[in-house]
Amino acid sequence: MQNHSAGKGAPEASRPYGQPTTTLSCVPKLPASSLLDRHDVQLARIGNAAVAGEKLCYLFAMFDLRSDTVTRPTEGMRQAMARAEVGDDVYGEDPTVRRLEERVAELTGKAAALFVPSGTMSNQIALLCHCRPGDEVIVPRGAHCANYESGAGAAWSGVQFAQVGEDGLFDAAALDAAIRPDAYWAPHSRLVVVENTHNRSGGRVFPPAQAEGVVALAHGRCLAAHLDGARIWNAAMATGRPVSELCAGFDTVGVCFSKGLGAPVGAALCSDAETRARARRWRKMLGGGMRQAGILAAGALYAIEHQRERLADDHAAARLLGQALGAVAGARVVPVETNMVSVAVDVPAERVVEAARRRGVLVGATGPRRLRLVTHLDVVGPGFAAAVDALVLAFRETLAGC
Repeated sequence: MQNHSAGKGAPEASRPYGQPTTTLSCVPKLPASSLLDRHDVQLARIGNAAVAGEKLCYLFAMFDLRSDTVTRPTEGMRQAMARAEVGDDVYGEDPTVRRLEERVAELTGKAAALFVPSGTMSNQIALLCHCRPGDEVIVPRGAHCANYESGAGAAWSGVQFAQVGEDGLFDAAALDAAIRPDAYWAPHSRLVVVENTHNRSGGRVFPPAQAEGVVALAHGRCLAAHLDGARIWNAAMATGRPVSELCAGFDTVGVCFSKGLGAPVGAALCSDAETRARARRWRKMLGGGMRQAGILAAGALYAIEHQRERLADDHAAARLLGQALGAVAGARVVPVETNMVSVAVDVPAERVVEAARRRGVLVGATGPRRLRLVTHLDVVGPGFAAAVDALVLAFRETLAGC
């Protein structure tokens, strides 16, 4: 019996490396003379198909920088998924799902893991495992589980959130100050959540020593600690630390496979064996029990083994993009730590979104005057230089005179 989903190797692509996705015939092609040489030279070191100094322009097509969730499976991943051994995972009989869960538990340093359809479900199951209705969960300001999961914490767990800190970070002192008094009239502070990396603040890494202090304080005050590690792979790449080290001490850890790793579906909740047993019941109750899920698990396994190391390329591309946009008057770029570029602008963000779209690049507005751009395996390559140029022109056009 062969395991077609594991084994390390170089990333494979289902399209020319760095070629964009959606065609858009109405987008004008930029002349080669508009490309910025410094981008070409630096991006040539990023894409494995790039050649230093080569002038490539893909702007008859759409580069999608709205999120790293838009990636498509590579050819190698598709093959692994097609060959996957499957069984009924609701019965616990899918061998590929079991291999994935064992591998993720090993990587995170936990005793067990549970495969679930999404990062949102992993967070919500964690809340259900740790909390009771009326409890309070302490989270970083702008936390995904409090702001981007459709109010599920209130709907399913009956919890409320106390948001602390700034820019996705807080320390043990801030946590200590937020814990409620032991009084009959107060909600019970039951759980603290750390988000690493922090989406809303632009892919910010939670400092490991600070996380250790938060977890120690939480346990000392009888709170559980959950790590929303949807992009923990990026945090590990940025810090140079093993994933297991960044997960140490947390009672539960959620990880995603469908973001920077490039799998089409899936996440996991990692914990001890007892918590996993309760989480499995909650997964079933929430409709997350899947039958022949090994096809999806094979994509996640392939992503873990073949597409983790290349996250460094995404980070390098994001830094380059941040430098280019930071040079535009009226644009203020948050220091780039991983694969996200967060930019504040002096005009309505939607104007920049539209200007970029006309030039063949999709970006997202995360506030009235803030944008987010995310690098990923579908766009990082030689053609990315042209997208950077197009974005610089879009920013200059909309910010002129500000």
